This record gives sequence, C-alpha cells and structure tokens, in this order.
Amino acid sequence: MDEEPTNITHLLKAWSGGDQAALKELTPKVYVELRRMAARYMRKENAGNTLQTTALVHEVFLRLVEVDSVSWQDRAHFFAVSANMMRRILVDRARASRMAKRGGAALHLNLDDVPEIASRSRDREIVAIDEALDALAQIDPRKAKVTELRFFGGLSVEETAEVLKISPQSVMRDWKMARAWLLAELAH
Repeated sequence: MDEEPTNITHLLKAWSGGDQAALKELTPKVYVELRRMAARYMRKENAGNTLQTTALVHEVFLRLVEVDSVSWQDRAHFFAVSANMMRRILVDRARASRMAKRGGAALHLNLDDVPEIASRSRDREIVAIDEALDALAQIDPRKAKVTELRFFGGLSVEETAEVLKISPQSVMRDWKMARAWLLAELAH
C-alpha cells in the first residue's frame, strides 16, 4: 500500500512532463478515489438529479486533463486540486440552477456531519457556504483550505493533514475554529 502513493506521485510527475502514457496508467489508479470523493456529495441526492457521481468525476477529470501548467508535487497535491475542482463544479451548478433572488432566513447547517451535509445540500446552501468560505479565506487561508478539503473534498483529518503538510491536531483545531466562524457567518 505504501508503494501506491509513490507510484501515483511518479506517474503525476511524468504526466506533468508531457508523458501521455503516464496519464493512461494514472487514470484507473486515481479514478476510484475521485469517485469516492464525488460519491460523498451525490449519495443522498434525489433520483432526478441531473448531476450524477460519475458525471462529476468525469467533469473533474476533463478539467484536470485540460490543465497544462500544473507541476504535480505528489498524490496529496493532485487530490487537493481535485477537491477544489469539485467545489467549483458544484458551486457553478448550484448558481446556474438557482436563478431566483437570494435572501430568506439564515441557513442552519451542522458542519460536524460533513458528508451528509454535502450530499443533501441544496443549491442555495452550497452557494452560501462557498461565499462564506471565500470570506474565511481572506481572513485565514489555511482554515479555509482545511474546510474546503473536509467539506467539499470529503477528505479525512489524516488525508487533510497529508495534503496541507500539517499535523492532524492542527487540522482538528483549524476545522473546529473554521466551523464556528462559518456557522456565525452563515447565521447572518
């Protein structure tokens, strides 16, 4: 199992160098993980939902393949970028489908239950969280990144720590403070 992340990192670096054969070999290795991340969002969506897990994964992968200038550092970097792309896709989709005016009562979300919230979130909630997360990034970029990886990326505490190269304790501390800040922000 230790050899797989190293192999993925090697393939990512080869792909960054223009090796298309590396991309072909890399695809099945990362597809399962990307699908797991996407499934966390889509698990409890309505049957009539127009965006399915596979479609989300394919959209992320198409965007990743189109990016020419990324110099992949390692597996963690790849999945962090993927989480960010999933966030962008979901937020763009939510904005497009909710042309109605903003407003209404404050959102009441429990950010402790990340996968369940992400999969049940309505368009308005996704957009509100995205806007609050952008505001948090202006104040504390690392806490915003922790939240993005945990909420939108569905990464565990340990995976988030690996991506950000910080301790799991720092992730938990940032996550706790970010949740409190975001809940207060969303209450406005």
